[in-house]
Amino acid sequence: MRRFSANLSMLFQEYDFLDRFEKAREAGFTGVEYLFPYQWQPEQLASLLARYGLTQVLHNLPAGDWAAGERGIACIPGREAEFRAGVDVAITYAQKIGCSMLNCLVGKRPAGIHDEDLRQALVANLSYAAPLLEDAGIKLLIEPLNSRDIPGFFLVHTEDALAIRKLVNHPNLYLQYDVYHMQVMEGNLIQTITNNLESIAHIQIADNPGRHEPGTGEINYANIFRALNESGYSGWIGCEYLPLTTTKEGLRWMNSSQTKGESL
Repeated sequence: MRRFSANLSMLFQEYDFLDRFEKAREAGFTGVEYLFPYQWQPEQLASLLARYGLTQVLHNLPAGDWAAGERGIACIPGREAEFRAGVDVAITYAQKIGCSMLNCLVGKRPAGIHDEDLRQALVANLSYAAPLLEDAGIKLLIEPLNSRDIPGFFLVHTEDALAIRKLVNHPNLYLQYDVYHMQVMEGNLIQTITNNLESIAHIQIADNPGRHEPGTGEINYANIFRALNESGYSGWIGCEYLPLTTTKEGLRWMNSSQTKGESL
């Protein structure tokens, strides 16, 4: 049976963040993920995870000034010390809350810096982080995002992330494959996933357009789930979407998928 993880940054927004753990468990989830844990104490989060029998699947490394529009700093020359400090903080949190995967949002292109300089900075930062996370028992992930929602993001295609992975050349660097983002950028979802499954540690889902739950848009999730089953994918599938109405109403697709095969 597929393992779905509730993204608490997007689901259950009807409730305060710390109340979303209980709501996720009540809805049948056994795993949770979210953007960042850093405004809460790790002991507080660990207590909620234990209370409701939840696995902390994933969160992101610190990503710069989010409110100012930054979406990561790993590709930005001159901010290496900030990146390394963020790695240390993320490892501390991940170990205390039992999180085995950390995603690195690589950042947007700053004006006036050549792509090759950005690439070199990114490779150097990932080369620093990958072995540290490996020693801590944590997988390091990178994720391409679509340029419509995040203009200027440095990784926008699967092949971009695969090329960086090859340059870093460390076994503890993987891809986070977001079906929604890659439908916007390139399509060809099933072939891309199955051809690169050994490089993919985590999958996230939402439909397009609108980034709502599966079944509300153009993506054939029945076919995607069938392909994942046939390919032997055993990782988590993160539900990182904005419910069209309420979270509870929007979860009908998941219950149908789990009880009736691949039908949505």
